[in-house]
Amino acid sequence: MDELIKKLKVEIIEVLNLEDLDIDDIDTEAPLFNEGLGLDSIDALELIVLMEKEYGIKIEDPKKGKEIFYSVKTMSEFITKNQ
Repeated sequence: MDELIKKLKVEIIEVLNLEDLDIDDIDTEAPLFNEGLGLDSIDALELIVLMEKEYGIKIEDPKKGKEIFYSVKTMSEFITKNQ
């Protein structure tokens, strides 16, 4: 799981052009949106595309998106369960 978390952090930094961040700057359990990393709805779309392209996972239920993309940890758990 640690490898997946590291990989996700790198991908988030690359996909969202967060060059000023290092993987150590992203707390694995901190919220990605609002008070956490401060991502917005455009970033959410980029993360959805990332999940589809890199992991072959489609998010069918938009309501689940909030749970899935809550943190890097929740993303990695969802990928592990659905691959």
